[in-house]
Amino acid sequence: MTKGKRGFAVKRTATGLGLFTLHPIREGKRIIEYTGRLIHGAADNLSGRYLFALGEGLTIDGSPRSNRARYMNHSCNPNAEALYGGRRLWVYAKRDLESGEAITINYGQEYFDVFIKPKGCRCNECVAA
Repeated sequence: MTKGKRGFAVKRTATGLGLFTLHPIREGKRIIEYTGRLIHGAADNLSGRYLFALGEGLTIDGSPRSNRARYMNHSCNPNAEALYGGRRLWVYAKRDLESGEAITINYGQEYFDVFIKPKGCRCNECVAA
């Protein structure tokens, strides 16, 4: 387990590494910024699992390990959501989070269809169903 400066831990989960909060987070609170190199234009030609499209031809390449937000796992019923404004992408709590809870977002339909669906979704909601 790796502990973060801002109250996060990266821990092993059933789907790989995950990002966990070490303190309670209130609904609507900004949790973390998704950071990385900003790509202008043809990000469709790049392969990678940490590309986050901002729209208007901008994409964040979140692959550097310094981007702690890259460790958030997919959930079909996420407890957080990614919202962007301009060239920045922030993750906000959709509900109150308890200390020790994994922070999850919905990766979106395109990512789901390409990377998750072929192997079957292993998020908590799908595994429990």
